[in-house]
Amino acid sequence: MKIRVPRVRCIDSDGTMVGVLATREALDLARRKGLDLVEVSPNADPPVCRVMDFGKFQYEENRKRKEARKHQTTHTVKEIKFHPSTEEHDYQTKLGHIREFLAKGHKVKLTLTFRGRENAHKELGFEFMNKAIKDCADVSVLDMPPKRIGRSLTAMIGAKSGK
Repeated sequence: MKIRVPRVRCIDSDGTMVGVLATREALDLARRKGLDLVEVSPNADPPVCRVMDFGKFQYEENRKRKEARKHQTTHTVKEIKFHPSTEEHDYQTKLGHIREFLAKGHKVKLTLTFRGRENAHKELGFEFMNKAIKDCADVSVLDMPPKRIGRSLTAMIGAKSGK
């Protein structure tokens, strides 16, 4: 892309300020050094341009972006399903799975599904869900309180940060 302004503030390749030059002079300076003239701040008055190797600059920026992507963490959501009639042993097993997921840093979606006549006793479902949330309170934080969606009750918990 061409620099379309008559005068630019020029910065040399080593970071020293050259001053305000005509665009043609700045381009000649860059060519003599075998580098490119890159517009760094187009909104300044006059626009700021820097003498640099643009290909090398783009390469380094791409490497920084890739490195940043490598170190970012993504949170996966694990789902544990219950029914209001889940027995104590099954409940304890699922609680163990929840703790395991939270220890690995995952978010956990708790889903309690009502079947048949269980729909008549929503309060039992809320009690069951609140019990599960309370039993994991030492290692988790409530992200979304229990909410009724159709035939199911859903809540979301996340791992407590160790800070």
